[in-house]
Amino acid sequence: MARIDVADDPASWMMLRPELGVGLAGFSEAVYGNAQLPLREREIARMRIAHINDCHLCRNTRHEQGAARGADESLYRKIDNWRAAPGFSERERLAAEFAERFALDHLAMNADDAFWARLRAAYSDAEVVELTISVALWLGVGRAMRVLDVGQACAITLQA
Repeated sequence: MARIDVADDPASWMMLRPELGVGLAGFSEAVYGNAQLPLREREIARMRIAHINDCHLCRNTRHEQGAARGADESLYRKIDNWRAAPGFSERERLAAEFAERFALDHLAMNADDAFWARLRAAYSDAEVVELTISVALWLGVGRAMRVLDVGQACAITLQA
């Protein structure tokens, strides 16, 4: 049940402050409309954040081309066990680790030179920036929606 008086959907809460909602929509479009990282890596990071936030909308969101590009339901079931589950590349494990540490202990992540050496050996600086901005969006918006309890019964299919 929503914690504010709005329809229980993914967007109505932003209409209470449409000038801010426009900015949030622009941020989302920037992340999804300009993504260059492989879809599996993005989905692994996004879903790790969705689980940390316990955002049901985020957990129920899928990319329309996901299954065809390796982000199928079997992948989603393994994401919480990313350290040990088979079938993850080094970059995919790093994407999961980055998302998890960003959400749970960003200061320790920042101070972990060994982690940064591994990340920078696998990702270009531009890719690190994309991953960082994407995770920031997913963490912030997913957490806001879960705190307000809006749109939690919804599912979204992301368009290519």
